[in-house]
Amino acid sequence: MFVLIWAALLLSVRGSNANTGSSVGETWCRDGYCVALSEEELTAEAGLCVVIPCTFSSPLYFKHIVWFKCEPSRPNCGDSDRIFNSNMYGKTVQDGFKGRVSLLESNLSQTNCSIIINDLKESDSGSYQFRVNFHYSGFSFPPRATVSVKGLSQKPTVMIPPLTEGQQTTLTCIAPGLCSGSVPKITWTWKGKGENDSHISGNITHVNTEALSPVTQIHSSTLTFNSSAEHHGTEITCKISFTGNTTTEETKTLNVTHVKELKISGNTNVQKGDALNLTCSVDSFPASFITWTKFGSNKSLLKEFGNETQNNNGHASLIIPTVTAEHDGQYMCTARYLKVNLTKKRYSNTRVHFQNAFK
Repeated sequence: MFVLIWAALLLSVRGSNANTGSSVGETWCRDGYCVALSEEELTAEAGLCVVIPCTFSSPLYFKHIVWFKCEPSRPNCGDSDRIFNSNMYGKTVQDGFKGRVSLLESNLSQTNCSIIINDLKESDSGSYQFRVNFHYSGFSFPPRATVSVKGLSQKPTVMIPPLTEGQQTTLTCIAPGLCSGSVPKITWTWKGKGENDSHISGNITHVNTEALSPVTQIHSSTLTFNSSAEHHGTEITCKISFTGNTTTEETKTLNVTHVKELKISGNTNVQKGDALNLTCSVDSFPASFITWTKFGSNKSLLKEFGNETQNNNGHASLIIPTVTAEHDGQYMCTARYLKVNLTKKRYSNTRVHFQNAFK
């Protein structure tokens, strides 16, 4: 299951997801302390996360690092603009960023000062500044990282295996993004033909969270139920609700392999000179190929009577515009489903008899 989920996730996050592997820009140095930040604008989507890449070097031990968010017109951000402080005993951060910002690499000796911001909001767009603090002093680096947060456009990944009537099946819904922020709410609904949306009855799991790294996770939910012909053609929707009323959903149509009983409709009480129009049909997926034959002959009536039969996948009509004596006899409808003729035992040798109808 993990391999399937991971493969689907790679497809779903390709594009505007957080760029955890983004390259940093040119290095800026002061007094031997150097930092490199991304020069390109980082784009992300609401509800997901963004990584601000940052690397640094230091000739001496420093106490901790700080990140700020403030207007780009200001040369240096102030204490009230603080969004992250690696000193757990340090000053507080902005209320709107509490619990949402963390280091990508917790061990600062790895010279990685990158941060990840979770549960993004469009108001998180702006300019971010980095600072190092020593025992009695510190300085902020002029280079800024720019983040642009847009509305959520990514959709969940809904994985549907082949469905067969009477067999148990499990659907999987994977939330977009590779973030370790708040766990989203995942809801399953379905809609039959001409019906309103309603919750599916079945074994629905709560959100399953699988950690890929200390800062990246995938969130998914599964729905297990017994497939039936009634599920064929219905729409299944997986809705993901992130913090801040950010939602996204994906809808898929279910295709269930199934076959039902043959049905023949039309008036069989005809006389010489009348028109005969019978239709044979079977509800199945994939659609069945249906033929009419005259009892005692293996030839399709399409060949025997020219255009007097009309065949479409799933149903076929036997049409005789003017009944004559030569049409007297028994006629049989045969459906070919998945390359196998529907058995006489199951369908009771379905026939239509006209012998006494022709006068």
